[in-house]
Parts: sequence; structure tokens; C-alpha cells
Amino acid sequence: MKVSARRRKGYAHSLTAEHHTLIADEPPSVGGTDTGPRPTQLLALSLAACTAVTVEMYAERKGWDVGDVVVDVDYELDPKGTSRFDVTVQIPGEITDEQLQKLQVVAGKCPVHRILTGDVQISDRVERA
Repeated sequence: MKVSARRRKGYAHSLTAEHHTLIADEPPSVGGTDTGPRPTQLLALSLAACTAVTVEMYAERKGWDVGDVVVDVDYELDPKGTSRFDVTVQIPGEITDEQLQKLQVVAGKCPVHRILTGDVQISDRVERA
């Protein structure tokens, strides 16, 4: 699987994954033009999206009407220490306390959550184009 970031202008980059394109940028306070979320925001957005989809897919398989799920992620990133993600899943549908507890467990099993809490290896290589 491969994704790419290509410079648009300044710090703004087009991000491509298959046939999808997003824009990432930095705020003006650090020299960007704010044409898209910061890369760190994209990380938190990935966690929010993955959690929502995981909860919704599980509920659908169980036949539970969870309604329009909302996932908020409050985060603090510390590249030199411990980063923190607080994930809140809001379920507007009528579900039991037992179903709510099960969805809490399922939310913590989304693939992005598992990647962020697991062992990650990153290999960097800089080469001439």
C-alpha cells in the first residue's frame, strides 16, 4: 500500500491515496497558508474516522440502530515524550447499557487505535529524484 505527498505551494501538499486527494498544510503562524489540516491533525482525524467506522460496522452487524455516531478526539502530541488521545464516541440511538459497554470495547479495537498503541517501525530514506 502506498500514499504520496507532493508539494503544491509553500508547505501545502497534495496527499494522494489511490484515486483520493486531500490537502495538508501548516497555519500561517509557522509559514503555511492554512489550506488544509496540519499533518498532526490528520493523524487525529484518522483515529476519529476509524473509530466511527469500526463502531458503526459492528453495530450494523449486530442490527443495532446507533444513529448518526459522532467521534471527537482531543489530543496532545509530544514528539519527545508521551502523546495523548482522548476519544469520545457519542451514540444518539436507543441502545442498552450492555450494548454501550460493548461499543466502548469495540471502539478501542479500530485499526488506527491498534497501530497507535502497538509497535511501529518507520524506515526513512532520502534519495535524489
